[in-house]
Amino acid sequence: MDLTIRLASLADVPSLRAVMAAAIAENQKAFLSAEQIRASEQIMGLDTTLVEDGTYWLVLADGAPAGCGGWSRRRTLYGGDHSGGRDAALLDPASEPARVRAMYTHPSFVRLGVGRLILDHCEAAAAREGFRRLELVATLSGEPLYRAQGFEEFERFNDGGVPLVRMSKQIGTA
Repeated sequence: MDLTIRLASLADVPSLRAVMAAAIAENQKAFLSAEQIRASEQIMGLDTTLVEDGTYWLVLADGAPAGCGGWSRRRTLYGGDHSGGRDAALLDPASEPARVRAMYTHPSFVRLGVGRLILDHCEAAAAREGFRRLELVATLSGEPLYRAQGFEEFERFNDGGVPLVRMSKQIGTA
């Protein structure tokens, strides 16, 4: 299978949302109850600011949308366009971590390197802009990938009944 990655455009939004919906519905079944999965839909999703900022990728597997995700130089830690409490203020790369945001793999393409590919691109892009750390909020289904990629947990919390894990990683160090 040939995986390719490219920056997403606003024209990709329907494909991005379809990948997200499938991932939320299927990939969390081993970790969350049906009620928690429904609650996840309220706190997760696409933040089109990432697409507009040119920090959001679409992964294709033999031309089919396989996953998406990105990073942000803005203060918002997680959530989509429909989420409250978003903050578009820019982060200071010298003292604040860049955010890894809205990572999703279509259920047909899990465990094939989609997430690793996106994380590698996030890390490289954030490091080029001077960030020395990445931070993210993981779902329980995403936590194993992030741990395998060097992220460390520093907080567990719930949002709307959905268990989440706040994690970080040093980057750009020799």
